[in-house]
Amino acid sequence: MQSRYRTTLGGQVWRYDTLAQVMARATPDRAGDRLAGVAATSAQDRAAAQAVLADVPLQRFLDEALIPYEDDDVTRLIIDTHDAVAFAPVAHLTVGDFRDWLLSDLATPAVLAALRPGLTPEMAAAVCKIMRNQDLILVAQKCRVTTAFRGTIGLPGRLSTRVQPNHPVDDVNGIAASILDGLMYAGGDAVIGINPATDNVAQAGRLLHLMADIIDGYAIPTQSCVLTHVTNTLDCIAAGAPVDLVFQSVGGTQGTNDAFGFTLDHLAQAQDAALGLGRGTVGTNVMYFETGQGSSLSAGANHGLDQQTCEARAYAVARHYDPLLVNTVVGFIGPEYLYDGREIARAGLEDHFCGKLLGLPMGCDICYTNHAEADQNDVDSLMTLLGVAGVSFIMGVPGSDDIMLNYQSTSFHDALYLRRALGLKPAPEFDEWLARMGIMDSADGFRLGDGMPDGFAKRLAGAAHG
Repeated sequence: MQSRYRTTLGGQVWRYDTLAQVMARATPDRAGDRLAGVAATSAQDRAAAQAVLADVPLQRFLDEALIPYEDDDVTRLIIDTHDAVAFAPVAHLTVGDFRDWLLSDLATPAVLAALRPGLTPEMAAAVCKIMRNQDLILVAQKCRVTTAFRGTIGLPGRLSTRVQPNHPVDDVNGIAASILDGLMYAGGDAVIGINPATDNVAQAGRLLHLMADIIDGYAIPTQSCVLTHVTNTLDCIAAGAPVDLVFQSVGGTQGTNDAFGFTLDHLAQAQDAALGLGRGTVGTNVMYFETGQGSSLSAGANHGLDQQTCEARAYAVARHYDPLLVNTVVGFIGPEYLYDGREIARAGLEDHFCGKLLGLPMGCDICYTNHAEADQNDVDSLMTLLGVAGVSFIMGVPGSDDIMLNYQSTSFHDALYLRRALGLKPAPEFDEWLARMGIMDSADGFRLGDGMPDGFAKRLAGAAHG
């Protein structure tokens, strides 16, 4: 039987059995796909698969599910929510034609926004595989996604940050000091978000009250989040804790999310519960999701797919719940999945592109583990590339070293560099607060003020002697 997916390259005939195999072989080389045994066997194999993929009609991703509809609730979500009317303008295109169209002047921000409901994650993943880094940057820059809760995230000319004040024993004084330190560096407009060292409902409640005390005490136009399991957050809401955002790590297959210990119904319940609190002042986006290439493979739930395609499918889950923030934690799992700075950079640009194309408020935790072949220069390079691409937010970690999670990320001052280098400002509500507090020079807009806001010194002194 003749293969449906075949091409001749350099006098050699290349055949692929399934669309999933074409997708995997067409993916730029990375450790996770080699580990899974789905990567191209050579550069020639990859080029041949990319040539085959370029000729695949976009419509085929609707007709030929990579994971069967009856086996996977993420597949069902993708198919059941697909908007055929929005898809119609590009329904006649192949993957290669779609790449050309995305790079053309026809694909304006408004046109791309209207297209989002008609695109599936597999379409985004496919076109991503035949794009250069500069293509991913250029198209992502045209994809504008704006969300809001107490501040507005994702406006053109803006870059937000998450202040990440983690502490190895959840010491409230240490966390409070880190929060104030981050605010003094003009960080925290995306969210003040804590990964708890002790992950239970009681501890999450204590941390939520700590952050609410700081946010309310200084009238900061930002939002808080304890990055605990969604079921813990539901219990916190039931107990009357001041929950702003609901967090959950999500994956691109049902098996991945089973491994994370939640169902799509849990996300719907949590979204409804958070909306019912009515804590937002300028918007109602209440969800915060994190993703990362390799999570499906590490859960044994990748169904033979490459890790970038699984990652893109996670964005279908995120998109359905209208989040304030989504970020890929690129490089966090380790070199088994993204071996070095080059692989991490490519993955970060892919994830940002796919997320923005599908309509997500996409940020990135630009990070690496200490046993990866990467360093802070790699972080600087990817951070700059993502800044040009229009990333919505990055992380702010004290000294760039998360002493609780034991990985390296971006520091508080990195956002200052990126804002100054690219002429970006924080979210508008937060920008006004920074000027009012004297943290940023209102005349300059990029220079830190000389003094410390009233109340900060007293609180820091209390933390030091607490």
